[in-house]
Amino acid sequence: MFTLQQIKAAHAKVKTGADFPRYIQEIKSYGLSRYIFNVTDGAIVYYGGNGHKVAGPPVYTPKIINPSASPDSLRNIIAVHQQGKTDFATFCSQAAGAGVKQWVVDTERMLCIYEDANGNEMVAEPIPEAY
Repeated sequence: MFTLQQIKAAHAKVKTGADFPRYIQEIKSYGLSRYIFNVTDGAIVYYGGNGHKVAGPPVYTPKIINPSASPDSLRNIIAVHQQGKTDFATFCSQAAGAGVKQWVVDTERMLCIYEDANGNEMVAEPIPEAY
């Protein structure tokens, strides 16, 4: 089973959104089936098989999540980030402004699902194979 240290080491290689697919492939190879990223404070819970779960602590000062979700704005924010034009901190702030409370990365279905404060799906983005 994977450890928080393995996940952190893989994440340290990510510099922009363009690096995300390679990161997902690496953590998937550790047996990770999904993780939930809390945009409010950056805390993450990682899930694997047989009930294996590892939690990462909050990593930044809490952000206010816009109560008015804007999927169209989010799609633009994602596109810019995937082009490598924003860093992760900027992406998180912009996502909070678009109303994202959390995202779920499902490595089995290869989807990143962005959810609003009520748990409603805003955008489900396919995760491309690493390039």
